[in-house]
Amino acid sequence: MTAIRCELELEGRLQGVGFRPLAFRLARELGLSGWVRNTAQGVTLALQGQQGGILEFERRVAQQLPAHAVIRRSTRRSMPLARETDFRIAPSMAGGSQGAEPLPDLATCAACASEVLDPKNRRYGYPFTSCTSCGPRYSVLLALPYDRGNTTMSGFTMCPACQAEYEDPENRRFHSQTNCCAQCGPALSLKRASGEVVGQAELALRRATAALRSGEIVAVMGLGGFHLFCDARSDAAVSRLREAKARCAKPFAVMVRDLAHARRLCAVSDLEAEALRSSGAPIVLLPRRRDAESEVCAAVAPEVLDLGLMLAYTPLHLLLLHGLEGAAVATSGNLADEPLCITECEARERLGRFTDLFLAHDRPIAARVDDSVVRIIAGTQVVLRAGRGYAPLLLPAAEAAPQDEDQAPAIVGLGPHQKATFAVARGGQIILFPHVGTLDTRLAVEAYRESLARGLRLCGITDVTAVCDLHPDYATTRLAAELSAQPQAVQHHHAHVLSCVTEHQLREPYLGVAWDGTGYGGDGTIWGGEFLRSDPSGLLRAGTLRSFRLIGGDAAAREPRRAALGLLYELYGEACAEHVPGFTPSDLRTLLRALSRGLGAPRTSSMGRLFDGVAALLGLRQRAEYEGQAAILLEGAARTLAGPAAPPYPLQLTGDTPIVIDWEPWICGIRDDAQRGRPVAEIAARFHETLAAAIVAVAQRIGIEQIVLSGGCFQNPLLCQRAVARLRAAGFRPYWNQRVPPNDGGISVGQAAAGLGR
Repeated sequence: MTAIRCELELEGRLQGVGFRPLAFRLARELGLSGWVRNTAQGVTLALQGQQGGILEFERRVAQQLPAHAVIRRSTRRSMPLARETDFRIAPSMAGGSQGAEPLPDLATCAACASEVLDPKNRRYGYPFTSCTSCGPRYSVLLALPYDRGNTTMSGFTMCPACQAEYEDPENRRFHSQTNCCAQCGPALSLKRASGEVVGQAELALRRATAALRSGEIVAVMGLGGFHLFCDARSDAAVSRLREAKARCAKPFAVMVRDLAHARRLCAVSDLEAEALRSSGAPIVLLPRRRDAESEVCAAVAPEVLDLGLMLAYTPLHLLLLHGLEGAAVATSGNLADEPLCITECEARERLGRFTDLFLAHDRPIAARVDDSVVRIIAGTQVVLRAGRGYAPLLLPAAEAAPQDEDQAPAIVGLGPHQKATFAVARGGQIILFPHVGTLDTRLAVEAYRESLARGLRLCGITDVTAVCDLHPDYATTRLAAELSAQPQAVQHHHAHVLSCVTEHQLREPYLGVAWDGTGYGGDGTIWGGEFLRSDPSGLLRAGTLRSFRLIGGDAAAREPRRAALGLLYELYGEACAEHVPGFTPSDLRTLLRALSRGLGAPRTSSMGRLFDGVAALLGLRQRAEYEGQAAILLEGAARTLAGPAAPPYPLQLTGDTPIVIDWEPWICGIRDDAQRGRPVAEIAARFHETLAAAIVAVAQRIGIEQIVLSGGCFQNPLLCQRAVARLRAAGFRPYWNQRVPPNDGGISVGQAAAGLGR
């Protein structure tokens, strides 16, 4: 039979996942010659042999793809025969348009973890052990294609033993770009804030764990930045960390060494266990067990029902947790509103005032990447923060205008001001890059700029059309004007809805429910309780929450009592003074004067502020110490109800375009129930049930089958679950954010989708 030769160009997630080793082994097994190489676009293969062998190669490659590999596009062309007899992994080729996907960092696999804990293994106790199935990816990547020379591992030359593994087709470290050991790889050092060296390598690790056991705070350099570690059992250590970070009550994340330990602290379902043990290894929000107080002190997560738990996801963390023999607080290594520290000098300078020791290493971090956060809602995993292990995330765009990638500028969604991310759209695809954070400080804005520049560089993008929020004072809005001569602006809640539409690849018609704290409405009011109907001309405001005055504007987000005051003032005018909790008579007189004149009291339809107002009326929280605290406590109270919730409060819909949902019957009912002495849990549960019923009532009035739920309020598991259940029971098809965060962390995806659609 006559031999043939062809070239396959593959695009997708193919670099750093063991694809080239798979291609190498299959080609040799099938008697094919040729080569495989990484390129800036993905992977290219030359295959020469019998046609049946080449077809079998293509079939088996598709069937046997490594766990993290994805082929999104394949192009095949015939080539003239070449004089060659074997198959090889050829040197990578840079240049051309960049289409290769950067891979998120991967948690340590079971095989590497076993080696690290095995005294007979040559990698015993080595904290940088990895293979083709695990280890750092995005956080060490400097350029594409993904090769050792394009990562921060480029300064470490493999020893003969590691080189032999790298060259052995039967070894799982065959062409593992991060392969190393204690003889040739990165090493640990332990220092004080002054720079004094306390220990190196194994001694550094032993002394760091001893310091944790004695109640000290240790800054640990991980994959995408530093963590601040302390013993989760030590009330003194956790309280000192809270004081140092000016974080009075916001829960800290906790790290444990394995799933068995996680089950001792929390109730863990099969879906939650799957998330904990996944290659993303996120923080998972889990219901805490009442009998675990001795293992996690009350100061870790005061007042709340859940713990944010993650498993040790690098060998370094695994060794630390084994040495500590308990759970550790593992919170971001930064100060409030500042970006993660990623260098030892930066950490010692910014965190040295309160941190006892710094456990660092000499492998540079190329990108700040915070931990991802997920929770199971309505039977699915919902990403609340897309960071390590989950981003970069590639999504096909739901709708895209025809675009020549080499000619048209890329679309870049710059996100909002809080939970800032950015998303790059080109060629009908959108890439969501990792969470950066709130842009309230100069350092945070600088970190965002660095992350954006790096993301564009990895994608090979120099010409962009920027898409931003309508809010004129966001840092991202100002940056959009720097990037584009004519930036596009997308209304905040439109972007929320489009983020979910993009994720689920929905087609019109659909009704979007966008509920959150605040979003610039463009009509002089603050939106936040919106129903948006798809239309050929764009999204139309089909429904909204009845508005009320928000005294102090942004200050109301920090003081739920202000939302309560605005609600009661709307109902009773100045006579509300006798019903409002949490104010001194003098303060109340001042605020009522401002309300009567409309000074510093914009109108809002915010569902988030309605949650705040109800929480304040029920005495759960008058001042919030962190974002969403009042709503979290209200949802937590509802979850403590034994038995089914009472029927919803009366629903009252007025108007036509938009339909207005009147909250007056709810507030009156809540006050009546409270005065009758009904338990707070019962009232809170009934409020959640009312909101779910309101969504169904509006959906029935509008009559569109596909319902899209997005916005920060749908992080609330009880609200989302009840809304989904009621919508399904009424014959609707509900969709909610899952891989793309429902909060502001997903806004950039919606902006990029809007830019493509335009």
